[in-house]
Amino acid sequence: MRIVSICPSNTEIIDYLGLTSNLIGVDDFSDYPEEVRSLPRLGPDLSIDMDKLQSLQPDLVFSSLSVPGMEKNIEELNKRGIPHITLNPQSFRDIAEDILTVGKACGIEDTAAKRQQTFLHTVEELKRLSKNVDHTPVLYWEWWPKPVFTPGKINWLTELSEMAGAKNSFSDVELASVQTDWEDVKKRDPDYICLAWVGVQQKRVNPEVVKKRPDWDTMKAVQENRILILEEALYCRPSPLLLKGAVQIARKLHPAVYEELELPLGYSS
Repeated sequence: MRIVSICPSNTEIIDYLGLTSNLIGVDDFSDYPEEVRSLPRLGPDLSIDMDKLQSLQPDLVFSSLSVPGMEKNIEELNKRGIPHITLNPQSFRDIAEDILTVGKACGIEDTAAKRQQTFLHTVEELKRLSKNVDHTPVLYWEWWPKPVFTPGKINWLTELSEMAGAKNSFSDVELASVQTDWEDVKKRDPDYICLAWVGVQQKRVNPEVVKKRPDWDTMKAVQENRILILEEALYCRPSPLLLKGAVQIARKLHPAVYEELELPLGYSS
C-alpha cells in the first residue's frame, strides 16, 4: 500500500504501526523516524504541493486537523478525489483511536489493536504512578514566545502533565490553545517553565531570553533555574511519541516514583 502523510503526528502513528516502509511521501516537518527524511518532501504541512502529492499516486493520504489551517489541504484532496483519512486527536484516548483507525485502513487491524493496547497500558501505568507523588508541581508550557501560545485544558499536555505527577498552569482555560501574554504567565508563577517551541530545534532555544522578560526574575521558576528546554517533537505532536515525553518529564520531576517505568516498543528514555 502506497501511503502519504502530510502531518508529523500522522507519520509517527504510521511508524508506531510498523508501516514506515509503505510511506512514499511526507510533509516537510515529518522527521521521525530518521528514515522518513529521505522520502519525497511535499512542502510545509499548511501548504502541501498537491500536484507533487498527486503525481506520487498514493493509495491513501493521511491528513490532520490537529494543526489549525490544514482545512485547505483537505478541501484540495476532496476536490481532486484523492483517497484520504483525516485525523484530529486532542487527547491520549483520541490518539489510541487513531492508531486503530490507521491500522484498519491499512489492513492490519489485529496488529493495530495490539499496539493500541500497549499504548493504553503505558498511559494507565503513568496515571497509576502519578497517584504516588508527594507534591504536584505546576508547569507552564510555552509553544511560542511572542505572542505567547500555551496549551489549555482541552489539550494532551494537560493530560500529560497529570500523568507525570504535575499540573498545567493553564488547565483552567477551556481551550486547546491559549493566546496570552508574559504578564499573565508571571501572575500564575509556575514551578517550572517548559519551553517546547513549535518547529524550533531544541538547541536553538535560549533560556536566557526568558530570564530577560519584564519582572520574570521574580518568578520562582526563574529564581530556582527551573527552565526546561524540551524536544518539541515529544510534546507538541499528538502521537505515540508523547509517551516518551511523558516518561522523560515524569522522571525529571519525580525520579524515585517513575524510575522503573519502561517504555514500549524499544523507545529509549
